[in-house]
Amino acid sequence: MKPIAQLLKPHHHPDALRVSPTATVYAALELMSERGVGALMAMDGDKLVGIFSERDYCRKVALKGRNSKDTLVADVMTSEVFSVAGNTGTRACMLVMRDKHFRHLPVVDNGVVLGLVSMRDIMDDVVSDHEQTISHLESYINS
Repeated sequence: MKPIAQLLKPHHHPDALRVSPTATVYAALELMSERGVGALMAMDGDKLVGIFSERDYCRKVALKGRNSKDTLVADVMTSEVFSVAGNTGTRACMLVMRDKHFRHLPVVDNGVVLGLVSMRDIMDDVVSDHEQTISHLESYINS
């Protein structure tokens, strides 16, 4: 398996997936819709201070009867952020995400946020790796 940093694509860049903790939930939802993503990194300057996800919206806004135009991201984001270094293997990342029950994982090296990966990104890599292995095995068997 490859290092997780190799899965980062331009749309994973921190600038594309960031929201201010002082933004409204509505503004964050608009951004998520524009970007086609399920989570954003709440950034205070260059510092990662939280994650705001569709799950946060459902559980902490919609089900609580809060108004997304009046609620700040800081009030409902997940503040305890778990991140991994760029050289962490994709399998290790997948296990962390499974064990901790989350679907989005920031990649941070020496305090610098490199981007955000999702469980889907990792699964795409796993499937691609398996397809490549199958192709090599078929080639070996047929030669």
